[in-house]
Order: sequence, then C-alpha cells, then structure tokens
Amino acid sequence: MAQEPNHDQCAAMGALCEHHESFKPFVGTFRAEVRMWMGPGDPMVSTGTMTNTLSLGGKFLAQDYVGDPSPGPFGDFAGKGFWGYNTVDNRYEGVWIDTACTFMMTEQGQREPDGKTWTMLGSMTNPETGRPMRKKSVVRLRDADRHSMEMFFETPDGQWARSMHIEYVRKT
Repeated sequence: MAQEPNHDQCAAMGALCEHHESFKPFVGTFRAEVRMWMGPGDPMVSTGTMTNTLSLGGKFLAQDYVGDPSPGPFGDFAGKGFWGYNTVDNRYEGVWIDTACTFMMTEQGQREPDGKTWTMLGSMTNPETGRPMRKKSVVRLRDADRHSMEMFFETPDGQWARSMHIEYVRKT
C-alpha cells in the first residue's frame, strides 16, 4: 500500500532558510573581468556583464552572463546559471550552461565559517581524455559591490590547477 505523503515535510522542502539570504549581496548587475588559463603562460582576458536576480520566491540566484564581443574562440560568449541551497541535503548547489560547451556543469558545496566564501565541487568529462575529472569553484564575497570566482581542475597527480579567475564589480 502506498504511504500517504507527509504534507509538513513537503512544505518544509520549499521553505526559505538563512542560507537563501546569502544570495542577496550577489543580486544586481556586475562588470566582469575574466582570466582563463588554457595551459602554461599568460591567461586569455575577456570582459562581460553578469546580471543576477532572485528567482522562484528567493530560492535561487539566477545568473545571466553576456560577454563583450572579442576576437578568439569565445567571441560571442554567453552563459546562464542557477545557484541555490538544498534544504533536504543541506548544501549549496549550482548549475551552469554556456555557449562554449554542450554540457551542463553542476556542483555542490558549503559556505565556509567566514560566511563570505563558498567552496563548490563537481565533475565533468575531460574533453581531451574522455575521462572524468574533478573541478572546484571558490566564490568569495569581498564586499557589497565586489565578488570573485576561481575555478580549478584536478590534475592527474591530485593537485588543483587554477583555470579561471573572474572579478565582479557592481555597475553604478
């Protein structure tokens, strides 16, 4: 016999908590400077605009990125993401899609005790080897008008290699 759903538990799954409040400083429009390392040497540098809004009653931070036109492989870059807090599994979760690839990047993590740093872990298929590889994103809230995101990939020897650094500054 099927068990009756517990309505209180179902309602609790949709309730906001203090973790959802942590998205509010990210709401707004930010100029971005992106540094991407595709190997040894100097990074590729690009710029763009990230617009973040609260979505679905404040449960998620919706991200909409448009890169400034530039030469190179990512001249018309655009991306979209969602960042949320899962009250069932007690963790932050993110998903990102963009014009540079055909897969969805997902990650899960926690906010550090400082209340201003999030460490998110995920995995994806290495396009060069076809094998799984781990990735790590570190988001830092610097102040009300600035935050950053660094992305790392795990190397074969278990070290983390930085592949991207983005600085966001609120547009005035």
